[in-house]
Amino acid sequence: MNHIALYRKYRPKTFDEVIGQDHIAKTLQNQIVNNQIGHAYLFTGSRGTGKTSIAKILAKAVNCLTPDHGSACGQCENCKRLEQENDINIIEIDAASNNKVDDIRQIREKVKFMPVGAKYKVYIVDEVHMLSDSAFNALLKTLEEPPSYVIFILATTEVHKLPQTILSRCVRFDFRLVSVDELAKHLAKVFDKEGIKYDEESLKIIASAGEGSVRDTLSIADSIASYCQGEITKEKALSVLGSTDHELIINFFDRVKDKDVGQVLGLIDQIEKDGKNLAVFSKDLSKHARNLLVCKSCANANEILNLTEDIFAMYKEQADKFEEKELIRYMQVFSSAESELRYTLSVRLLLETTCLTAMLGFDVKKN
Repeated sequence: MNHIALYRKYRPKTFDEVIGQDHIAKTLQNQIVNNQIGHAYLFTGSRGTGKTSIAKILAKAVNCLTPDHGSACGQCENCKRLEQENDINIIEIDAASNNKVDDIRQIREKVKFMPVGAKYKVYIVDEVHMLSDSAFNALLKTLEEPPSYVIFILATTEVHKLPQTILSRCVRFDFRLVSVDELAKHLAKVFDKEGIKYDEESLKIIASAGEGSVRDTLSIADSIASYCQGEITKEKALSVLGSTDHELIINFFDRVKDKDVGQVLGLIDQIEKDGKNLAVFSKDLSKHARNLLVCKSCANANEILNLTEDIFAMYKEQADKFEEKELIRYMQVFSSAESELRYTLSVRLLLETTCLTAMLGFDVKKN
């Protein structure tokens, strides 16, 4: 039996299963219950936050014969038919590869035809910002006066590229990045269903690596689960990700604080020999400087960082050693190096140079 990727296997099928977008799911449910369904929606937000999933859920819910509090019942004739990927009443269009005016003109011709055995014909246009100017103009005419049985759902990660004329004709929903805590809870449920053992720290590590994307988080979890063969630990997760252990990076920053060039270069050498990814480590340095600044400046620091209590205590203790201006400087230096990582011939040399640059302006220890 072929393996089904976790992000596909656990893709939400109802509004209740959506992770981290309660404000959107509840609003759409209320619109369906109150029969206030819009003719054009705009879903915008980062990748993997549920735009396409909710579009499909909405398309099925508006066509359900017996909706349950705004959600599709999953049992009626329409629900069962709409489960088929090729149903003619739900049309998915990838604007990245169908971005010409002729592609949109075809839509204009097809919207004239009534849905078959359903209440609505739903067009889901993904990556809509990729449409050409002429295609946008053609789409505009359709959005202005669509047939009563047609719903357009436009999805994009780059809403700033859309013309104002399109924006003004859509009901807009902004999808937010999902918090580490929500992602960790979702991972725990998935792992429990899959019979995969794990520790709490590994959940946080995987969730953090997902950077707010449910899809990315589950894809990472899939890779780590394959490597760990049934039991995921903090150490194994870090090994797969190439990420840096909290204690290691705290120790590294202590050496940076001490302006100890020899120790800093020695640690970089050891990290590389241990097989860790220096490019990932370089990015971790920028993130760590930001985390320390949050610890030092924010009263609700751990609500923002979402760390375990023992790790947060370590961060807080180290943050007290630095001045805010130092941490801001480190953030600037380390983050500026991130853009150079993809072009450099030697990640190690770039990392060493960046660390030395971060320490400039201070007394440097001689070894």
